[in-house]
Amino acid sequence: MLATHGMSTVQYMGVPERETHASHCQAAVVALKSRTAPRDEAVSQSLAACDWLLDQGAGQILFKYCSTFDSTEFGNIGPVAEALLDHLNEALTVVCPAFPANSRTVFQGHLFVGDRLLSESGMRHHPLTPMQDSDLVRLLGKQVSNSQNVGLVPYNTVELGSSAIDQALRENRQAGKRFVILDALKDEHLYQAGAACATLKLITGGSGIAMGLPQNFKSKDLLEDGAGFAELPRLAGKEAVLAGSCSEATRAQVKNMAGQYPSLLIDPEALSQGTQDSDQVARWAQTKLEEGPILIYSSSDPDQVARIQGRLGTEQAGRIIEQCIADVARALITMGVNKYIVAGGETSGAVMQALGIKALKIGPEIDPGVPWTVAASGKPICLALKSGNFGTEDFFTKALDMLP
Repeated sequence: MLATHGMSTVQYMGVPERETHASHCQAAVVALKSRTAPRDEAVSQSLAACDWLLDQGAGQILFKYCSTFDSTEFGNIGPVAEALLDHLNEALTVVCPAFPANSRTVFQGHLFVGDRLLSESGMRHHPLTPMQDSDLVRLLGKQVSNSQNVGLVPYNTVELGSSAIDQALRENRQAGKRFVILDALKDEHLYQAGAACATLKLITGGSGIAMGLPQNFKSKDLLEDGAGFAELPRLAGKEAVLAGSCSEATRAQVKNMAGQYPSLLIDPEALSQGTQDSDQVARWAQTKLEEGPILIYSSSDPDQVARIQGRLGTEQAGRIIEQCIADVARALITMGVNKYIVAGGETSGAVMQALGIKALKIGPEIDPGVPWTVAASGKPICLALKSGNFGTEDFFTKALDMLP
């Protein structure tokens, strides 16, 4: 979203070393595995990332989480946001996971996926963070130290524009609120919210909230003209799709691609029993790559996921799959694969770590919220890292068609 609206952007995998400098970019993103990490670890990593960004001269901090507010009653969104607010010595921040282009909207403080409440969507079956409460005021209230600190700027106010939002934020601050949910039903609401948040030290939300932020810096002549997407290099290597997400969107995308290209299912039970391993998967890949793109996936329906988790345990099942896909990604590099599509946030993190990629330049958008990226250093590699819930049914093939 930042690159789309004119900021050259680099994404860093984990908190960079202190001597690493965010050069040649106007926005730096530090990607953390803080959604499902232990609360204390999520907070400490987020504070370390905040300090590094401030050292780079960041004028504003954005704590980005999923547009489906993936968390539990105990965190980690609330604890991280509260720790950042304290760390920055700021009185108030906004909370806005809305992303209308991907059918995530907030109305009267309730989060919707399409025309359904979050709690009635496929997210209610999420294997790690099942979302069974759509009321963000109530849900966030359970995650922060004082539930009375959570306020709301409703649709009727947001619809009036940035001045009305700014006034509502001031009133919430005077009332002692520290976290203010923003309703948003369309992109224009996010642009107006961005304008109203120009002076806040901390903003929290899904990627959609970033749509309105670059204009604040443009209006101060702090952005160079022509900034935005990095250009994708023309690479002669092979292509692979690695899907670890079990979301409805990814399962549909897997089904779509599996009907056109060679595909192989990774079975966590078989992995745990030793009847399948990453070497076997890699050997299969080597026999198929000459035919064109391949698909390797672990995506299963909610009932199957629940059965596997019941036998192996939730964390163990996820860890087995992530490790296998990471090992396979390393093997694919040696086979000449230099274009990867990865589905699932946890899976993407595991693949980046396996490939030793520490920073990505943000390239052109494939679907709302999902760009191609380019490894910022080392061997040229193009990667599309997709949230499990994002993208159209033909996302994988569409992404492949975009490559030069």
